[in-house]
Amino acid sequence: MRRLAPAVLLTTALVLASCSSGGSDAATDTTTSKPEPGTSTTVATGDDAGEGHACDQGAAFGEVAVEPVDGVASDLTMTSFDDTAIRLHWFPVEGASADEPAPTILMGPGWSLAGDTSTDGAALFGALSIGAMWDAGYNVLTWDPRGFGRSEGVATVNDPAKEGKDVQAMLDFVAEQPEARTDAEGDPRAGMVGFSYGGGIQLTSAALDCRIDALVPGIAWNSLETSLYKAETVKTGWSKILTSTVDPERLDPHINSASASGLRDGSLSDEDHDWFLSRGPGDEAIEQIDVPTLFIQGTVDTLFTLDEATRNYEILKTNDVPTANLWFCGGHGTCLTDPGDGDRVGRASFNWLDHHLQGKPLDPVPDLAFLDQEGTEWTVDEWDPDPDAIDHWAGAVADGPVTLELTDASRSGGGGETDPGDPLGGLVAGITPTKAATAIEATYENASDHDVLLLGAPKLRLTYSGTLPEGETDGRLFAQLIDDESGLVVGNQITPIEVELDGSSHELEVPLEMIAHRLPAGSSVTLQLVATTSAYATPPLGGQLEAEELGFELPFAPDSTSDGATTEDGVITQG
Repeated sequence: MRRLAPAVLLTTALVLASCSSGGSDAATDTTTSKPEPGTSTTVATGDDAGEGHACDQGAAFGEVAVEPVDGVASDLTMTSFDDTAIRLHWFPVEGASADEPAPTILMGPGWSLAGDTSTDGAALFGALSIGAMWDAGYNVLTWDPRGFGRSEGVATVNDPAKEGKDVQAMLDFVAEQPEARTDAEGDPRAGMVGFSYGGGIQLTSAALDCRIDALVPGIAWNSLETSLYKAETVKTGWSKILTSTVDPERLDPHINSASASGLRDGSLSDEDHDWFLSRGPGDEAIEQIDVPTLFIQGTVDTLFTLDEATRNYEILKTNDVPTANLWFCGGHGTCLTDPGDGDRVGRASFNWLDHHLQGKPLDPVPDLAFLDQEGTEWTVDEWDPDPDAIDHWAGAVADGPVTLELTDASRSGGGGETDPGDPLGGLVAGITPTKAATAIEATYENASDHDVLLLGAPKLRLTYSGTLPEGETDGRLFAQLIDDESGLVVGNQITPIEVELDGSSHELEVPLEMIAHRLPAGSSVTLQLVATTSAYATPPLGGQLEAEELGFELPFAPDSTSDGATTEDGVITQG
């Protein structure tokens, strides 16, 4: 969002009452390296869009051995660079031939899953279906990632030196198929789609290989440190779910080790920490991507939050790479509010792919399109997520001191609402944040006569002191915003906060997880600080924290109305 005229800070005084095989760490051991942006690659734009993202790399591994699977017409076994057998599923579009080849879309599956082979149904999270991609004129290649399905090897969390190279070998395979359109010898006209694990592999692959022409990563991540280990706090709720769906023998030992130590005592060894960090993609890899990229992210995703896609978007935007964001109510989490138009993700994905792979006209794509809790879509034509670029802030302060006993009685999560129609609802109900019965609180009320939009990362300010038993001083609090009208945690988001409980007074100021929320006139949101949550590892308990002063600021979008009108400066529009 571009800078706006300064606004008066509203304050209300309140009474306080809130993953390489075999353990290898060679993440950079690649057979081919991606050319530096701007040296041997070109991105087609405008009238030239759809001419591909040509580069002079050529095939990554020369001849790739691929054998058909008896009895399954679509299946092939590819011998990858390290002799690991990878199961492919090849679905050429009807009518494609050497004379009239078609562009190809590679679609990776979610964690623990085999590649999609259904030509009728839609994939998990609303990902594109094979049938829909056929109808749009694309060949489709799906696959079982190593460690999953019928592929060999162990899962290494999209290691560039393992899963990344597997995708490079797949691009070599596609380039040799008579039905596949190419931009040069060994260079197929290819896009990538997929959600979760299938979203992350797109970023890993595009940072390695310049032959990919367009990306639509769904609910992916920037860093496994900020997503799984924020504030050095293990996200044990999701760790337990993810590791319980896979045979431990099919996982790299670091995954099993990190899960065990995290569930045992919330710790993570230095070796495991470094291993997960090396999986990337991280800022360094994202800097190598110059492929048009549409990020799809979930506003209620508690595994890979909005922050993860936003960081990736910021890097591409700064580097003048065509990029945009589409947020929906879903992802790794349960949508407890109105999900809005269920077809918008598919429409936006094909709009992006058809333009950059086939040269079709591009319908207007704002920098950001998102849904509020009522299912209404809002768009931001030019979005700058930097907090320093947001001048509209509203705040709430509350003076103490108020004491919070650090016990399990002050807890968020462990049995919230679920949507029976949501396939993840029952799975994540126990780790979805909920309003706590015992907390430190401060409330902000929208006292204006119109609705406003909260868009971005709220800021928490806290002056505190406290102690823990047995000489411990490394403590945690967890911060969440409650929509007082519905009683739900805004976006299902909760943020771990590091606190030093040594008996002395301390001050902190930290950003919370990003949110996108409409605050109607006369309604309010309440900040809660709680002692523990089912989403993260249980911190040391048994002590107490005294809040001397608590305040928070909310990132307000420009003044807006709820009648569908354009905002006064035209930055954000409804619909």
